[in-house]
Amino acid sequence: MLLAALSAEDEEEEEEVLAPLLAAAVAFFRAAFFLLASDTMVGCKAAMEAWNQEVAALVEKMTGLHAAISKLPSLSPSPAVDALFTELVAACVPPSPVDVTRLGPEARRVREELIRLCSAAEGRLEAHYADALAVLDNPLDHLHRFPYYSNYINLSRLEYELLACYAPAGRMATRVAFVGSGPLPFSSLVLAARHMPEALFDNYDLDDSANERARRLVRADKDVGARMSFLTADVADLENELGAYDVVFLAALVGVAAEEKAKIIAHLGRHMADGAALVVRSAHGARGFLYPIVDPSDIARGGFDVLAVYHPNDEVINSVIVARKTADAGRGVAPRGVLPVVSPPCRCCKAEAVLLPEKRMNLAAATEHMDKWSIV
Repeated sequence: MLLAALSAEDEEEEEEVLAPLLAAAVAFFRAAFFLLASDTMVGCKAAMEAWNQEVAALVEKMTGLHAAISKLPSLSPSPAVDALFTELVAACVPPSPVDVTRLGPEARRVREELIRLCSAAEGRLEAHYADALAVLDNPLDHLHRFPYYSNYINLSRLEYELLACYAPAGRMATRVAFVGSGPLPFSSLVLAARHMPEALFDNYDLDDSANERARRLVRADKDVGARMSFLTADVADLENELGAYDVVFLAALVGVAAEEKAKIIAHLGRHMADGAALVVRSAHGARGFLYPIVDPSDIARGGFDVLAVYHPNDEVINSVIVARKTADAGRGVAPRGVLPVVSPPCRCCKAEAVLLPEKRMNLAAATEHMDKWSIV
């Protein structure tokens, strides 16, 4: 009994000694946590303020350029037109935190109108150079005169490499469709000459005069000219024709509004053959003021298995999405798992792939495959 009483007294003494120490420790950790949380909140607030300022500055810049471009008497090539659109592109190319889908109503209106202005100016620029090249003996030997020649070379190479890596059957394509080819079908010409030497290309455009200009460009080239056809048609009117293609390329400016683009993709999904590849040009960040942004989930809903999404960080402006038509794709509201984003530029063969769970692959093998098919 005595031992038990002594033990109880010892425990009480220990509790009296430990209780203040424990209380002090708890108070210390609470204070430390509060300070850490406060620092984190201050850091987050500062980062958010910097983000908001950068986005606000970009929107202000876009608004000013939109006003200036809208006042131009014509969008045909001229020093004034060239200067304003060069300034616009220079402002949009650097990495930006802006999410154009979350802009306010006025900023969204400015963006939509800028894209339409860019589309009109791009069409006139291509028509101007198509006419200038057409008078030469072999126009295809002089494509380098076009001011954005290197951009199209790099973009077409990127698209082919992505096809080779993620949809290998695409590089063996024998029938290719390019929807929205325009008067200067640079992409088709580069793909046919450099990457797909056996493929036949059907180029679709709404404008018959654009197709006529394109025909004049290939008339003297016995190889590429023999493999190119230019058809005046709305993609929404194509049905059985779409089932004949191994690969379909969808130009960035086909379907400017998101709803319109989604309808076009869904139409392609209903009529393309199972296993055929779809290459869609999109945009990312501030580049969304130049071209429409395509949501990969719209592609999945349209009946496709999204294989890769690539956002460039160099002079190539367009993002590229590669997908494959499959019978069971797109049944859900959104694609399963994390969307496959390829970054940094895959032509450097240092891609980091974050793929859909069921599509995970050996990155080393993918890189080796892309090395094999790169054109330098």
